[in-house]
Amino acid sequence: MPDLTPDALRAAVARITPSRIPALTQHLFEATTNAQQAQSLAPLRAFIHSWAVFIAIERHPERAARLRELERIVDTAEEDPTTAIDEIQQIRKTAEAEAGL
Repeated sequence: MPDLTPDALRAAVARITPSRIPALTQHLFEATTNAQQAQSLAPLRAFIHSWAVFIAIERHPERAARLRELERIVDTAEEDPTTAIDEIQQIRKTAEAEAGL
């Protein structure tokens, strides 16, 4: 896991999923703007949290694929999403622990 700084997270995203760099950049811009307007670090903390979890998940391709499948199940409502939601929560909880959050 990278350090929990914008630069380290950006470098990790560039290695793991370079196509997501524009989304990370936009999110960082919005977080910075919101932090200035609110005079609070909360938007920047949310940015760090979100991208650290993303990296913790995406660095394990099988975990990332499983998460996408579970999200598809929830989005399409083709079956009861309860089990899928529980597993999504567990994947995110594991990723948060790996990221040190």
